[in-house]
Amino acid sequence: MTEAARPGGPPGENRTGRPGSTAVVVGGGLAGVTTALALADAGVRVTLLEGRPRLGGLAFSFQRGTLTVDNGQHVYLRCCTAYRRFLDRIDAAALAPLQNRLDVPVLDAAGRPGRRLGRLRRDALPVPLHLGRSLATYPHLSLAERAKVGRAALALKALDLDDPALDERDFAGWLAAHGQSARAVEALWDLVGVATLNAVARDASLGLAAMVFRTGLLSDPGAADIGWAHVPLGELHDRLARKALDSAGVRTELRTRVTSVRVGEDGGWRVEVPGESLDADAVVLAVPQREAYDLLPPGALDRPERLLEIGTAPILNVHVVYDRQVLSRPFFAALGSPVQWVFDRTEASGLSEGQYLALSQSAAHQEIDEPVAVLRERYLPELERLLPGARGARVKDFFVTRERTATFAPTPGVGRLRPGARTKAPGLYLAGAWTATGWPATMESAVRSGVSAADAALAALGRPRDHLFVHEEAA
Repeated sequence: MTEAARPGGPPGENRTGRPGSTAVVVGGGLAGVTTALALADAGVRVTLLEGRPRLGGLAFSFQRGTLTVDNGQHVYLRCCTAYRRFLDRIDAAALAPLQNRLDVPVLDAAGRPGRRLGRLRRDALPVPLHLGRSLATYPHLSLAERAKVGRAALALKALDLDDPALDERDFAGWLAAHGQSARAVEALWDLVGVATLNAVARDASLGLAAMVFRTGLLSDPGAADIGWAHVPLGELHDRLARKALDSAGVRTELRTRVTSVRVGEDGGWRVEVPGESLDADAVVLAVPQREAYDLLPPGALDRPERLLEIGTAPILNVHVVYDRQVLSRPFFAALGSPVQWVFDRTEASGLSEGQYLALSQSAAHQEIDEPVAVLRERYLPELERLLPGARGARVKDFFVTRERTATFAPTPGVGRLRPGARTKAPGLYLAGAWTATGWPATMESAVRSGVSAADAALAALGRPRDHLFVHEEAA
C-alpha cells in the first residue's frame, strides 16, 4: 500500500501546478461524474473511484453479439435542466435530442376499432391551455373523466410543494378525493407517474407525484417535451463522460472498490482502496444509500440507520429483435396490457436488419424474478395485440435485463429519510438520486445531487462556485 497518495497528482500541487485543494469522489454514476467535473472545473484536484469497469452507474450499455444494448430505456424532459447542462458539459447534447413538442402515442390494446390510438401532445399555448386540445380529444377517457382530470390538475397546481405533509400522503388517495376514476388513474396519472416515479399512485408520495406533474406538465408549455439518447447510453455516460473527466484533469480509477473512509492524522480524509491510501481535503460518497451507510464514519449523520429505511424499486426491461419492422414510430405507451412503454432501439443498437424493440417495465415488483420463458410467453402475444405487424414477424432474439434496485422507492414518508449533501463531518458529502434533491430517482435527480455536493464542498474549500448550475437544495 502506498503511503498517503495525493489525488490527481503529486502532493500539494493541482493540475495547474499551484497549491490547491484535493478531493476524492466515490462512485462513477451520473452523480459522481457530475461532482468530479464541477470540483475539477473549480481547480480542485480530483480522483474518481468506481468499482465497476465502466462509468454511468445504472444507465449503461453492454454488448450482446453485434448489438450494443442499453440496460434500460432512459428518457429525460425539457424541464430536466441539470441533466441537460450535464449533456452540454460532456459535449453530448446533440446525441440525445428533445422532441420539438411533446407527443406521446398511447395505444389501448382493448380499445374499440378506430379508437385504439390516442395522443398526449401539447400546443403552443400557455399553461394549462397547452394540453387542452389533447385532453379534450383523448379517446381513452370519457368526457366526464376528462373534465375531472382538468379540475384535478388545477388542484394539483395549487398545492404547496414545500408542505412536508404532502410527503406523508399517498398519491392515489389524493386522486380519489379529487374525483379521479380507476380508468383515469390508469390512462393518465399512472401512465406518466409509473414511468417517472417507478411506482403506481397508491405506492407514491403525494409530494413527489405533485412535484413531477407540477414541474413536467404545469410549469411551462415545453417542460414535458421528451428527450432520449439516439446512441447507446455508454457513448454518453461512459466514453464522453470519461473524455470530459480526462480533459478536466480528473484521475479516474475503475474496478476500484473503496474499503473505508476515515479521518486522517492531519485532520483531512483518508480513503482506503486495495493497495493504496488516498488523502483528501474533501470526500463525496456518490454511491447507493446502503453502500453509503457502510462507508459513513461514526457521527457523520445523526441517524445513519435511516438510509437503510429508504426502500428500492425494480425496473424490468424486455428486449425483442424481429426479422422485420413492426413499429413505425419511435415509441409508444400502452394501456389495457402489461406492456408499459415500447421504444425502437434499432439504429442506436447497430442492428442492420429487422427491428429491435425495448419494453421498459417500471415498478416491476411482481415480474423482476420471473424466468425469461415466462416473460416471453407473456409479452410476445401482447406485442402482437398492440402491433399488427408483429403477428407475422419472426422473433430472432428475446432477452431481459433486470435492475432489482433501479431506484429508491418513492413511498409516502421517504422525504424525511433522504439526507442532504452535507454531513456532520466537515469535508464529507453525499450525492446520489436518493439524496434530498426534491426529485424522484431520475437522471435529473442524480445530476442535481452532484451539483449540490460540489457546491457544498467548494464553499467549504473556498473555491469558486460561479460555474455551477444553481438550484435550491431540498431541506
